Amino acid sequence: MSAAIRRVLVMASEPQRLRQWADFQSSAKKARTMTSQPSLKGDFSAYADYLNNLNEKRERVVKASRDITMNSKKVIFQVHRISKNNREEVLEKAHKDLAAVMDQYIARLVKELQGSDFWKLRRAYSPGIQEYVEAATLCRFCKSGTLLNLEEMNASLSSLSNPSHEPLQINILDYILGLADLTGELMRLAIGRISDGELEFAKEICTFVREIHRELTLLVPHMDEPLDMKTKMETMLQSVIKIENACFSVHVRGSEYIPLLGSDDPSYSLMGLAEGIDL
Repeated sequence: MSAAIRRVLVMASEPQRLRQWADFQSSAKKARTMTSQPSLKGDFSAYADYLNNLNEKRERVVKASRDITMNSKKVIFQVHRISKNNREEVLEKAHKDLAAVMDQYIARLVKELQGSDFWKLRRAYSPGIQEYVEAATLCRFCKSGTLLNLEEMNASLSSLSNPSHEPLQINILDYILGLADLTGELMRLAIGRISDGELEFAKEICTFVREIHRELTLLVPHMDEPLDMKTKMETMLQSVIKIENACFSVHVRGSEYIPLLGSDDPSYSLMGLAEGIDL
């Protein structure tokens, strides 16, 4: 067979081979599409279920956080009822209410979050945790004059968690944000105590708030998310100034204020002058 005839036969059979190759590729693609479609549908169905469950859990967590916020505020309001005559009674009631917040509402939050990556839902429950930190630290200060630290709070939460799951831990940022809000409540408490004649307690509050402000002033520039804290630091400074001004006014003009604040000292008259002194 001559070379020319062989070339003609090759050229004649080329279209047939091309058609066979195209048919083979088409059948392979069709088979691949048919096998991959059910797999993709299953994957997307699983993703949809996961997102739906996560959104439903987020709504339940937000509801639990609101309940914690509302009942923690009730504890704070209870503490503000404190006076010279009912101190022990008010603090005992506040601690009982705080324990109820832990046993009922925070326990429900822990149950909802256990077994999941609770850090993903932090922003959903962060407001409630901050309010609880504020209430718990306020009760501790009024009782003992000390600060309830983060380790103690997390230790109390660990008893609510299932030992087989990672325990819910209060984020250090939530703790610091709650601590910043505490200074505002202490400012209100100090003004109230001054009006009731408890000047030493007001000075103790002033010293405590100063220390918190000084320590957080050093910490905030090194935080990863300082935006919220910058706003709170400005408010905290205003609280410190208000307490200092009130304590300063009473200290400088104490002879005028002490009788008006309920002093039982009989040597003072209404205007703070000793009886029997001639003007």
